[in-house]
Amino acid sequence: MPLFSRPDGDLVRGEAPVRRIMPYLMWGRNESCVYQESLFRIAAARTWLKAYNRSHHPRATLFHLVAYAVAVALEVRPRLNRFVSGGRIYQRRGVFFSFVAKKAFTEDAPGATVKLAATEGESFPAFSARISTHVDEARETVRGVDKEVALIMRLPGPLVRLLVAFARGLDHWNLFPAFMIRDDPMYASIFLANLGSVGVSDVFHHLYEYGTVSIFGAVSAPRRAAFVNRDGVTVEEALAVRWTFDERIDDAFSCARSLVLVQKILEDPGRWLGAPEGTPVWQGTAMDARES
Repeated sequence: MPLFSRPDGDLVRGEAPVRRIMPYLMWGRNESCVYQESLFRIAAARTWLKAYNRSHHPRATLFHLVAYAVAVALEVRPRLNRFVSGGRIYQRRGVFFSFVAKKAFTEDAPGATVKLAATEGESFPAFSARISTHVDEARETVRGVDKEVALIMRLPGPLVRLLVAFARGLDHWNLFPAFMIRDDPMYASIFLANLGSVGVSDVFHHLYEYGTVSIFGAVSAPRRAAFVNRDGVTVEEALAVRWTFDERIDDAFSCARSLVLVQKILEDPGRWLGAPEGTPVWQGTAMDARES
């Protein structure tokens, strides 16, 4: 039993002893990693987004649809929205995802890391618009977290290491203040990297030992791929996402079922989000998710 409660999560109780001991057997996230590649058919998503963008502003992208599908999966399957800290498993309060937005599409342009909260039951247009707004703000302004990091990096290297170690120690004992966690992109449910947009594909990304991110999704550039069907092999446009998952928070079976839900939304958004010309909303139910 921890001495202090956390501002961002609740201690998970009632887990099997085998799962409770895992954080003690595997101390860090990167020795607890499981890697999985998903390959999604995106022809229907392309068509749906094209129709959606004719009647909505700002414009939505394939990355927005991926992020929304992931947010829905984390809401419907909250066991994936957990993290390990101080040798204990916590249920995160809320769904948060982080991603990097380039200030400009040049090699020398810096990246701004964005953290966004997903609102339960939020429609896709509202979600997509918030992503666009946060990206625009990150490109046009210097955010508080960037100012803090710039200030810290003015210090000598040994002092920076000491401060980081002190912060990790506070987090270990659940004493890291809520105002520091609130805007820190390393305290999120998932980190999504749209690597395909900058010409990098088919890579797995490590997890960060700092913070509480338990899942990393590396989104590749769309490409043609072969799919085996009942009638033979077809070549279709596909999107590969490579996941890195901290297995201490949940088992592989639950993770796989959650990825099936992401697949359903991406491969048939018309069924799950509704007509693109209207106001798309999540059409699924908890029962749909359990059956996925």
